[in-house]
Amino acid sequence: MSTAIILAYVGVALMVGLSGVASAIGTATCGMASVGAMKKNGGAFGSYMILSALPGSQGLYGFVGYFMVSGLITDNISLLAGAGIFGAGLLMGLVCLLSSYFQSKVCANGIAAIGNGHDVMGKTLILAAFPELYAILAVAATFLISGAVAPQAGAEAAVAADAAKTEVVAEAPAAQVEAELVYDAE
Repeated sequence: MSTAIILAYVGVALMVGLSGVASAIGTATCGMASVGAMKKNGGAFGSYMILSALPGSQGLYGFVGYFMVSGLITDNISLLAGAGIFGAGLLMGLVCLLSSYFQSKVCANGIAAIGNGHDVMGKTLILAAFPELYAILAVAATFLISGAVAPQAGAEAAVAADAAKTEVVAEAPAAQVEAELVYDAE
């Protein structure tokens, strides 16, 4: 297995893995805050649930990024393309990890405030959108990176396909001559 393929797969693993861990940490943090808030105000469970789910979006962004770059990983991927996918994976994984963590802190504080009887649901949603924005920007950056890597990956595949065609064409006359010799012998 080439270094480029290993780089690409490690990048994809970071992208999906760190984003998934981020969502698990974020939703668990908010879930714990919700349990505490329900002791004081059990009637606001819907608000708690919505705010607890918000940090889960970063895990989905990791999968979106994976689908953007997975088609670019081929047997003949260049080192530059592999490094690009690794960079996109590291970028997406770290940004989603931090975005989810800090979004969960905003949401957990909103949950605690709602539990104490304050009407802050709408304002908490607006404030929770700010860390989310950076995860969305990481998806956009991954899209741009995959677009920059794709032409190179496509060109390499085209060169490999042309080489395969040349091999087939070069072998064709010999096979044809052999068939004619067999026919003449009969």
